[in-house]
Amino acid sequence: MTTTLGPSGHSDSFTRDRLPAPEDWPEIRLDGFDYPDWLNAGVELTDRMVERGFGDHTALIGNGRMRTYKELTDWTNRIAHALVSDYGVKPGNRVLIRSANNPAMVACWLAATKAGAVVVNTMPMLRAGELGAIVDKAEVGLALCDTRLMDEMVQCAKSSTHLAKVVGFDGTANHDAELDRMALSKPVRFEAVRTGRDDVALLGFTSGTTGNPKATMHFHRDLLIIADGYAREVLGVTPEDVFVGSPPLAFTFGLGGLAVFPLRFGAAACLLENASPPNLIDIIQHYRATVCFTAPTAYRVMLKAMADGADLSSLRAAVSAGETLPAPVYEEWMARTGKPMLDGIGATEMLHIFITNRFDDHRPACTGRPVAGYVAKVVDDTGAEVPPGAVGRLAVRGPTGCRYLDDPRQRDYVRGGWNITGDSFTRDADGYFRFAARNDDMIVSSGYNIAGPEVEAALLAHPDVLECAVVGAPDPARGQIVCAHVVLAGGVNPDAATVERLQAHVKAVIAPYKYPRQVVFVGALPKTATGKIQRFRLREDD
Repeated sequence: MTTTLGPSGHSDSFTRDRLPAPEDWPEIRLDGFDYPDWLNAGVELTDRMVERGFGDHTALIGNGRMRTYKELTDWTNRIAHALVSDYGVKPGNRVLIRSANNPAMVACWLAATKAGAVVVNTMPMLRAGELGAIVDKAEVGLALCDTRLMDEMVQCAKSSTHLAKVVGFDGTANHDAELDRMALSKPVRFEAVRTGRDDVALLGFTSGTTGNPKATMHFHRDLLIIADGYAREVLGVTPEDVFVGSPPLAFTFGLGGLAVFPLRFGAAACLLENASPPNLIDIIQHYRATVCFTAPTAYRVMLKAMADGADLSSLRAAVSAGETLPAPVYEEWMARTGKPMLDGIGATEMLHIFITNRFDDHRPACTGRPVAGYVAKVVDDTGAEVPPGAVGRLAVRGPTGCRYLDDPRQRDYVRGGWNITGDSFTRDADGYFRFAARNDDMIVSSGYNIAGPEVEAALLAHPDVLECAVVGAPDPARGQIVCAHVVLAGGVNPDAATVERLQAHVKAVIAPYKYPRQVVFVGALPKTATGKIQRFRLREDD
């Protein structure tokens, strides 16, 4: 375990000063992840790749244009010059970026990282008030914003005591905005800031944040660890790979899967501003994408498209995260493609996936085993490990871990050196982990603990069900009952006979007490930008 930090290149020590107290850190295990004291992740993903001979390889595809590693390196160096010379960015300053998934956002992130800034990536759907909470928490002084999304950002700046400047960049391929024009006249060589490997490079705000936002702090070394660990060991990324997916770059799952992983290995990333399942299907076919990151709901649409003639045979890796992967989706994907879906679990606090299935080691309805460098266990409320097969709380530690920015909630997430992720799991005698539910998604009905995802998997195995989400609904007699919100397949009548048919099906495939006593038919399920079903909204409706 180490909380001893290496040297810092930050003249603005805001983030290092606000790291948790050493006794509140998780145990960090860095065996096999050796980096020099001075390390800049932005350089490693661009200039270093050119030095290694990847200059002419395609790095980014998006908005109708392909860019090589040399072009990306020059572009980011010019922007870095502008950030330092025109906008006064100092090492350690926080820079917020607001954009959809496009190459310009990646370029801004890399440039700010090269300039030694601590980057805060944000989603385009956030409103001024939400942006303001992030700006205040991180004390952001400069925001870079796609000019198509300026209104909320400008409104945020007007009422902010910290945000002094909002600079527009062109998220299309035209380079027609203030930052682009400033960068155009700058040299293509930039002496990147000599940041420490243990300097904070990224603040990731948790997607579950409400009220006072939680910011997770990730070092330059962490950005490389997730590539040198999961992406190397599990995905086996090569320069021939083409990555595609739906998670926003503003989330660490998206930043890893659609930027860090491909750029670390000389591969290409295809970025979509609107990564709807039909758009994903089109782009996979057009660019012969090989690695896809998206949620199970999108994979269900892909399965239907393949049945209708879509050619997705180029995909060698279908990574599923964000929602638990129902066994019926996994099994249908295996039957149709002959390749496993790689279910996994990660967390913003951990930066990326830490338990996963593998190409040669996979099981249905199973999250898999820890990624190399991580260890995990299932514990009770006291922190004691529970027997194999028993449901408990997931605890994990490894080369990355939770470090909240100046937040007493650090002690809730980290206990005894372990990260407690907020998920209920089981672990079998062979060391395989299976998701039960988010800790707050467990339904307690008449004294029985019922995991909503298990009921969902049972429902999804019925041909009448297109999508579903299960939550607990208040009940005076049982405390809670299982309530299923169901999107029916086309042509199925939303009537009492269908309710009875689905209830009987669930009783036949899992323990009968788990069946949904209440079934609500809906046209669509509420989801986040990453495809996660927003169950809290369904609970509010109930």
